[in-house]
Amino acid sequence: MSGGTSLTVNGQLRSIAAEPQAMLLDVLRSELGLKAARFGCGEGLCGSCRVLVDGRAVASCDMPLWSVAGKAITTVEGLGTPEAPHPIQTALIAEQAMQCGYCISGIMISAVALLAETPEPSETAIREALDPNLCRCGAHIRIIRAVHRAAAEMQARVA
Repeated sequence: MSGGTSLTVNGQLRSIAAEPQAMLLDVLRSELGLKAARFGCGEGLCGSCRVLVDGRAVASCDMPLWSVAGKAITTVEGLGTPEAPHPIQTALIAEQAMQCGYCISGIMISAVALLAETPEPSETAIREALDPNLCRCGAHIRIIRAVHRAAAEMQARVA
């Protein structure tokens, strides 16, 4: 084990006692007990392991710990609380946009990154932002509606 890698996870500074080449996904799940990001393909292609790193949606399954040292990591667990959920969380529920749930945490992360960059995205922008996330359950139309709903809610909060 190495001496530790420092990073901020969901707003808390953490020192991680794992080898620098350990994958971020493994550290989040095994060391920190954050289970929302899931292992899918192991090659960064399916989106189920996506987290925010300094505000960018990235695959955590093929990202070594050393590459995120000193950076801010946000997982789905850090988006909101049961008392104050993130607008994307409430919108997905309102639109009944989840079925099996395996891919949804990665989709939430991609949507949050999009809405931070593009507060009023077009349907095309939403589809492009969610393209790296594989989902086989057929909830795509409801997911797109949920992202639009979250964008509107976030805009209403600003106004």
